[in-house]
Amino acid sequence: MQFLGIIAFIVALLVSVMIHEFGHYITAKRFGMRISEFFVGFGKKIWSIQRGETEFGVKVIPAGGYCKIEGMAPNDQMLPGEEDRAFYKASSGRKLIVLGAGSFLHFVLGFLILFTLFAGVGTNQVLPVIGEVVEGSVAASSGIQVGDEVLSINGVKVTSWYKDVEVIRNSGGKEVVLTLDRQGQIITVRAEPRLTEIDGEKRYLLGIVNEVGVKRFGLLSSINNSATVTKGFVTESVKSLLSLPSKIPALWGQTVRGEERDANGLVGVVGVARVSGEAVGSDQLTVQERISTFLLIIASLNIFIGIFNLLPILPLDGGHMAVAIADEVRALFARMRGRPRPAGIDVTVLTPITMVVFVVLASLTLLLLVADVINPVVLNL
Repeated sequence: MQFLGIIAFIVALLVSVMIHEFGHYITAKRFGMRISEFFVGFGKKIWSIQRGETEFGVKVIPAGGYCKIEGMAPNDQMLPGEEDRAFYKASSGRKLIVLGAGSFLHFVLGFLILFTLFAGVGTNQVLPVIGEVVEGSVAASSGIQVGDEVLSINGVKVTSWYKDVEVIRNSGGKEVVLTLDRQGQIITVRAEPRLTEIDGEKRYLLGIVNEVGVKRFGLLSSINNSATVTKGFVTESVKSLLSLPSKIPALWGQTVRGEERDANGLVGVVGVARVSGEAVGSDQLTVQERISTFLLIIASLNIFIGIFNLLPILPLDGGHMAVAIADEVRALFARMRGRPRPAGIDVTVLTPITMVVFVVLASLTLLLLVADVINPVVLNL
């Protein structure tokens, strides 16, 4: 099962990358740019087919893919009569749309995966069904029984026990009115929560333990939950990228000196694949929990890749977007001074900076690869 989890992760990652490239492809095609190649993988070509002006195919190294848009720089050679279809000839607005389309589809894919999780697979939730009544508790003396389903608290319908239970905890000991469904019979119970100390924290409780089960959500709830979790993933991704430099020293120690890996530290693709395999193959999780965990990993990975690609550094999409924005800023200043629009920035001039960034990213990737192989993150699922 763990091997199947790793394979599933690799397939999901490849699909995500190709959806990213499809975003570039479909928008560039829409704006009339020339696209000569669209390939899955890198290295030696093992299969391809020509469709119009674009060659679609598969290459031997399944480590991503690419969409080749002609004329990314002014010195790129275009076919005679096709010069106006070069990428660099497009308006800055169209460049931004083409460059940002890949990350946009990562966000869309992450959201759709989460929607599938909430609406289709379901998630483990604390249900408003009584699984245990503590002996000697307020609930016991009030007549609450195992199997009762709480329909409302103080007249307010229960929709999410995680939130609705706060009415009891914040009651201050005042009487609460519970409407219960007891095997089809609707009854009302009045009880005064008792201040109880649990794990050093005092709360007002009735003395009930709820059942835990799989819950699927309706359309609107699934959309709302997916949006909330997506927002959370975006926030955490930004925080992770901002804290990345500070985590590199710890990663070096974990790689070179064999220090224990931090589950919340930096993890590479190999590490994420291993974690996915561990989750899918875990005997401690139900089938539904395995699927849910896997979907959460893939959704969060897509959101992170989407954010990462928007970083304003070359050779990332965000770097090219920054160049397009800089072109517009220069054009604005030229108009303010009554001057003609200046020539667009030639990204090849920035090649030295691009190479430095590439070397840094490649070095970090290699360090993560070594760490994930010799000192992997273990979740003990």
